[in-house]
Amino acid sequence: MIPRDFIDTLLARVDIVDVIDRRVPLKKAGQNYQACCPFHSEKTPSFTVSPTKQFYHCFGCGAHGTALGFLMEYEHMSFPEAVAALAQDAGLTVPESAHEPERPKPPPALWDALEQAARFYKRALKDTPRAIDYLKRRGLTGAIAARYGIGYAPDGSPLKQVFPDYSADALATSGLAIDGERGRYDRFRDRIMFPIRNVKGQIVGFGGRILDQGEPKYLNSPETPLFHKGSEIYGLYEARTAIKAAGRAIVVEGYMDVVALAQHGVEFAVATLGTATTPVHARTLLRHTDRLIYAFDGDNAGRKAAWRALENTLEALQDGKAVSFLFLPEGEDPDSYIRAHGQAAFLHLLDHDTLPLSAFLIRELARNRRLDTQEDQAALLKDAKPLLEKIAAPMLAGLIQRQLAERLGMAPDELGRFGKSFQPGRPARIPPRPVRRAPPSKLRGLARVLLMNPQRAVELERRWIDENDPLSQPLYALLDWLVGAGPASLPALTEAARGTAVASLIDELAAELLDKAADWDWNAEFDGMVRHLRDDWRRRRAVELAARPLSSLNADERTELAELARS
Repeated sequence: MIPRDFIDTLLARVDIVDVIDRRVPLKKAGQNYQACCPFHSEKTPSFTVSPTKQFYHCFGCGAHGTALGFLMEYEHMSFPEAVAALAQDAGLTVPESAHEPERPKPPPALWDALEQAARFYKRALKDTPRAIDYLKRRGLTGAIAARYGIGYAPDGSPLKQVFPDYSADALATSGLAIDGERGRYDRFRDRIMFPIRNVKGQIVGFGGRILDQGEPKYLNSPETPLFHKGSEIYGLYEARTAIKAAGRAIVVEGYMDVVALAQHGVEFAVATLGTATTPVHARTLLRHTDRLIYAFDGDNAGRKAAWRALENTLEALQDGKAVSFLFLPEGEDPDSYIRAHGQAAFLHLLDHDTLPLSAFLIRELARNRRLDTQEDQAALLKDAKPLLEKIAAPMLAGLIQRQLAERLGMAPDELGRFGKSFQPGRPARIPPRPVRRAPPSKLRGLARVLLMNPQRAVELERRWIDENDPLSQPLYALLDWLVGAGPASLPALTEAARGTAVASLIDELAAELLDKAADWDWNAEFDGMVRHLRDDWRRRRAVELAARPLSSLNADERTELAELARS
């Protein structure tokens, strides 16, 4: 575990404006900086970075945090990885704590074995005209092969000559070798090799494509401590920049589809690894882009694969994200199509021939059903209900329900009879009465000031806080936490609160502080708020004591009432 005092020092050493500006160009806007949010599509900048608070907040999508939080969200890093990246920039060495055990990590030997094998496969490709000819016939150049690190695994078990200790555990654990009844042998033999990289560019496994006839045509690394088919995405590391520039990503079915598209200038393609798209895949890709396109063959098998992708994407959907499906002409895949018709024709398909997820969902639910019969309508609704319940985007779910009602010739209201999933929102027929805005919460203002003056939390007396205020209990929790946390800057407090019960409240309050001037007098504001809080408590206490019979008051309470009356 990384010590908190190191996190505090690190956040004090780095400037969040520099950290973000290197990745998302910022423009000065008053005392803060602004840009179009990198986490959702927008035309008017709502992403604000405060150099004085060392905090960012998007007023459009709600994304917020410190420099560490930005790296975790933008670069898809874990917390330790973000700390290490910032520490390297700041010239600091991350200490290791001896008080808590570290999570088990894959041994370095696994990473080393995969990197060493990749270098060997690349050298072997250069020395194998047969493999080079195969790639040339597929339309690939040496430049694209180099970009994706493509290599060749010779027949036999050549890794015996590559690794002095061929019996080392790392070779089997990393998936490079198999221990059979007759001894150990190479997993990949006589195959074009495609290194599979994680989002940091590290090789976690391989995919191998057979050169001639044989089965299996494609062979992936097995599940290992480094490689998990259900979460890794081939080509994502290489495609990240192109995905951002294009504003979309396309998911294809194989390695050759990815590299063939890149060869023809469509560099924002990725592939799942011999398995159906999983919710993890979908969530990962939707963090990188707002527009996701699945490409499949137009035959029955392609449609079934697309349906599985749809089912596994529903729970990853977000309002504002667009997922669609491209069905290529029968007998074509992305590789063959772009080689035959060129880049412009393929991009035209992406721009004009994709089917939105909502339309594909309803089309497949209605397939082979007579929707003029109540029996088939009931069957459709039965199949639709669990799918709609999985959709994580509430507005999209409501719109799909409306579209479903129209397809069935029903009023949207009628679907409400079939359960919670069939209750799309609708405009109110009677405009609501204007609601008078409540006065600003004194406790919320106090909580904001405390974040800028945490050392003064000990000065507050609990009795001054009005227990009828909805924020009283959260404020109690925040006070307890601040007293334990001690003096710290706003970003340090934000990171220290990560994963605690007060984290969400601190994040909200920090976002509200962005517009405060750098020279704001937080001590004077705290003193004023405490005076108001104490005066309010005195009035409440006086009313409470005066409402009781005088005979029920003890001597101290009578003295207190007299003093309150004079004050």
